[in-house]
Order: sequence, then C-alpha cells, then structure tokens
Amino acid sequence: MPNTPSMANAIRALAMDAVQQANSGHPGAPMGMAEMAVALWARHLRHNPAHPQWANRDRFILSNGHASMLMYALLHLTGYDLPMQELKNFRQLHSKTAGHPEVDLTPGVETTTGPLGQGITNAVGFALAEKLLAAEFNRPGHTIVDHHTYVFLGDGCLMEGISHEACSLAGAWKLGKLIALYDDNGISIDGQIAPWFADNTAERFRAYQWNVIGPVDGHDVQALDAAIAQAKQSQGKPTLIICKTSIGKGSPNRQDTAKAHGEPLGAEEIALVRQQLGWEHGPFEIPQSVYADWDAKAKGQAAEAAWQKTFDAYAQAHPELAAEFQRRMAGELPASIHQTIVDTVVDAQSKGEKVATRKASQIALEAFTKALPELLGGSADLTGSNLTNTSSTPALRMDAQGQVVETAEGQIGRHINYGVREFGMAAIMNGIALHGGYIPYGGTFLTFSDYSRNAIRMAALMKRRVVHVFTHDSIGLGEDGPTHQSIEHAASLRLIPNLDVWRPADTAETAIAWAEALLQKDRPSALLLSRQAVPYAPKKDVSNIKRGGYILSEPKDVGLDQPAQAVILATGSEVCLALEAQKRLAERKVPVRVVSMPSTTAFDRQDTKYKNTVLPAGLPRIAVEMGVSDFWWKYGCAAVVGIDRYGESAPAADLFEFFGFTPDNVVKTVQAALKRAHA
Repeated sequence: MPNTPSMANAIRALAMDAVQQANSGHPGAPMGMAEMAVALWARHLRHNPAHPQWANRDRFILSNGHASMLMYALLHLTGYDLPMQELKNFRQLHSKTAGHPEVDLTPGVETTTGPLGQGITNAVGFALAEKLLAAEFNRPGHTIVDHHTYVFLGDGCLMEGISHEACSLAGAWKLGKLIALYDDNGISIDGQIAPWFADNTAERFRAYQWNVIGPVDGHDVQALDAAIAQAKQSQGKPTLIICKTSIGKGSPNRQDTAKAHGEPLGAEEIALVRQQLGWEHGPFEIPQSVYADWDAKAKGQAAEAAWQKTFDAYAQAHPELAAEFQRRMAGELPASIHQTIVDTVVDAQSKGEKVATRKASQIALEAFTKALPELLGGSADLTGSNLTNTSSTPALRMDAQGQVVETAEGQIGRHINYGVREFGMAAIMNGIALHGGYIPYGGTFLTFSDYSRNAIRMAALMKRRVVHVFTHDSIGLGEDGPTHQSIEHAASLRLIPNLDVWRPADTAETAIAWAEALLQKDRPSALLLSRQAVPYAPKKDVSNIKRGGYILSEPKDVGLDQPAQAVILATGSEVCLALEAQKRLAERKVPVRVVSMPSTTAFDRQDTKYKNTVLPAGLPRIAVEMGVSDFWWKYGCAAVVGIDRYGESAPAADLFEFFGFTPDNVVKTVQAALKRAHA
C-alpha cells in the first residue's frame, strides 16, 4: 500500500525547499493542499506523464496558480519530464518552473494561471469543449471523448467576480464532468478572510445548480477519495468539494496564518517543519520509496493504450469521423479553407455592398462557419447587435438531463448565449481553445473589452487562437452616448503583445481580417467593427490587405498625374472619409495617397522595405481614426484627425460633424500639414 502521509509530505518538503531557495514564492497553499493532491492525482486523475497531450486525458487546472510548487512537485513526482534541477531553479530565468504555471513551458500544465478566478473559468471552457466533442463525435459502442476536468481553487478565486460568471454558466450547461476542489483555508494575503468574505459558499454553488460535497477534512485522503468518487457519479451537475484545510500545514509557527502565504518559511522554521512531519530527508531529497508510490508512468501508458485501442476500433468503423477528430484536435484547418477564403473575398469585391462592418463580419462568417465545423461562436447577450450567429450555428442548448440538444438535422449547438458575462466569456473561450477541437469566437461591444481585457491578455500570453468580435467601435454608434462610445479602446488593445487587432473598412477587408484570425494558430485576434454602414472601397488588388496596411488609392486614381505630396492613413469607417478627402484635394491640385491600415499590429510585423513602400520617407503623414490621437505619432505623423475626449449622445452624423470627422476637416488638416512641411 502507498504511504500516503509520506506522499503528501514530499509535496510539502519540495514546496518549502524550492520557495526557500528562490527566496520567493508561496509555500502555504501547496503545504495545505498536499492531501488533496494525493487523493486526486494518485487515485483518480487519468494522465500519462510520457505523453502529456493525449486527447482523452483528464484535465487538471490549478486555479490558485500561486500554489505552483504543488503542480511542479506533482509533475516531478509522477514522472513528467521535469527533473529535480528544474525544481531547484524555481522562479529563475529560463527555468520550466515559473512563478505561476505556464502552458507550453512546463509539460503537464494545461493553462497559464495566476490571475485568480480565470483558472476555474478556463476549466468551464475545458469541460464544455469535452461535452460538445463527445456529443459530436461519440457513436454507439465507440466512446472516444470521455474525460473529467478537475480544478483546485482557493478563496481568492471565489472572491473574484469572474468565478460567479463562469460557475453560473457551468450549472446552466450541466457540466457533470467538471469537479472543483475548494481549498477552504480561510486565509488570504491580508489575513483571516472572515471580515471580507462572509459568503455561504455551499449555498452559493447550490444556487448555481452544482452538487456540493462537504465540508470534507482536506487532510484526510480517504475522505477526499470518497468525495471525488461521489462527484464522478454526477450526470447533470458540476460538483464543488469543499475541503477544509490549514494553510502551511506542518509549520509550527506559520500554519493557519497569512505569514505562510507568500514568503519563504525561513531556515529555522523549515527545520521545525521537518521535525514535526518526521521528514528526515535533506532539501530536495526524495526517497525512492516515495517516488515509487507516486510513479504514474505505467498506469498512464496503460490508460492511453486502452484509449488508443478504443480509438482504433472507432477509426475502423467511422474513418471519416476519426480523421476529422484528429485534424481538429491538432488545430489544423482543412486544405479547402484557402479556396473558401478566396471565394469569400471575391464575392465581397463583386458585390461591393455598403454595409456596416459588423454585417460584413456576419457575411464572412456565413462562409467560414459552413466550411469550418470547429468554429464555436457566441455573444455576451448582444447576438442581434454583434451578428455572430449564422445559418450554420444553431443555438447551444441542453436538455433536462444535461445532454446537448441536436437539431432536426443532427447538428449540435454552435452559438453560445453567454449572457451579460464579457469577462467570463473571454476566459471560457480561452479554456475551449486550450482544450482543443474548437476555435472559439465571441462578441460584445468594443467599449466592454475593458471587462474582458485580462482574459484577452492571457490568450495572447498563451498564444491561443481566440477571436474577439467587438462591434460598435466608435462614436459612430451615436445616441447611446459616451458610456458606449469607444475612444481609447483600439489603441489600448493594440498595446497587448501578440494580439492582432483588425479594424476593417469594408466587406473585403473584413473577410480577410477573419481569414487571418483563423489562419494564425499562435495568437488571438480582435475584430473592431462598425455599427454604421460604410461603402465598399474599390481595390485593384487585395493581396496586401493581409499585411495590415496597403496602398488603397494613388493620386492617379482620382485624376492627378503627379506623385503624392502626402499620405492619409485611415482605418475602419474612416477610410471612406479619407478617400473623399483625397478627391477634394485633387480638385485643388493637391495629390495625396490613401493608405488603409486595417491592422497596425500585422503591418508592424512586415519587413522594412514593404513598410517604406507604403509609407515613403519625406511625405507628411496624416492619420484619421475615431480614437485617441496619441497612438498614431509612432508612425511619424505630421497630424492626426482623432478624438481625445469622451463622446456625446447624438445621431452619428451630428457627432461626425461636431468632432471634425468630415472630408472638409481632413482636407484642411492635410493642407495645414503640407504648409508646415514647406515652411
């Protein structure tokens, strides 16, 4: 029989030793959750250390990511490619043991956690993806998708508002294979949480339609084991297991205090812990008997081999489905997508429609959702405004037993009503993308990107393909006024590294923006779309649109056989404004080039030669965008027609006139810039 006390104490020892050596970190939570880890990882979690990415593994998310040494100790002890030297290098430059767990850095880590509440929310996305894939791919006698999503979370995760958004949805979606173990230790950084966290957590989760088990003694492996086994029997409800624990368990002077949370215990206290636990081994020393008890390699390989046998039989019976499942789990698009892109762009060019770019987005989505069954859309209670639904994406619904409802044609729901939960939606989409099998996209108004910003940042940090559809992108939304009118948001999103931001001008640019968002496997994208209709801008060539910025119109296109004297840069709905200004300047014998720049982020990645071709040196540059002007000075602009104050409530046409977004004002600004250049 495994020596469970020694297994738990090995986690405690590694956690306190690594934090002490780094002189930085959080020893208390790993020490307090050690028995929770033994119960789950040694008795229930289905995983294979030799192949961390096999498709039907259980997913484990450490939502309270500051407890990262718990995760690293588990990965090391169970046999993942995480040698002891990496634990000794905890929190050091280029180590695989970062301060908070990072996906793709450490084998076995499913998602990057640290910002509290987002781990449990990612987990809801993982569990939803599992449920939808099972409904889509499993066949009678052939169950290839069947795994659990387990989460450890703490008080901080439950205090963060996003946990309410996510856990409410988990209950509504009846995610029976989602099991969360709550480290209920009553301590946070500021001390005993009772004065500021008085929730009845059990009743809160019952109200969400979750099963609630406990409180359970979080240091009793047998009780925890039984609770997890009970949770696994749930058919139509997620489960919360409340585990009463002591932070810093085993520390004579730090246990149950905030001092155990976020700082090393100190050499003297560590010596006392070893004495109290009866742990007679030195720093980073684990006896072979403990390694043997923890070793999950043989069990993991057997579990994967059994699944592979199941999958092989499935592939024999359903070869096309098996190939499709493998393609989607690998995140590869079908070869036919390139023709779909061409056809969609050609169609946009030939029709030349005057529509809002939010409508142009829906037109493109009609083609892409038909071609890509992995596209999983949604909206934060703004479907009719964001236009994220298509004829190929019926609404996601669950029946009373928690099964995914199918349409008469046998389709499962592919458009999610997230409700008014922008932050939750964004982090759930991250979980869906991390799980694999789907490409998630979701919509809300651009001004509400503030709510979801940290989850957008996490998608960029994790290099995951998630698409954010942000409509109502400027003062052009009109009467709703400054609370809803985006001023600083485009510039703010462009500051997030590894996030592609697109603000297309018409149907063709919107189709290409969507195509690029789908083709980019290692970054999220944000599409900023207008409420108001915009005309199609005629183009001789669309090949450079994907480069983020391109020459749209030269002086000769408006009747002037002269080289340009200035360049007008514009994005989105302001491109038509720039083109009209170009015509009026031509009437005054002032030749200018118009550059459409739907994505500054994509343009900035281009080589210097191309960028200098589009924006040649020596020509004054005038940017036109309904947003803060500060952003545009990076391109060496001589002037910016922008807006550096909040908007007003009025019809859009009145606002454009009031704030100077008119052809005449652009003409005036260009002429003034040329005058200064020639002075």
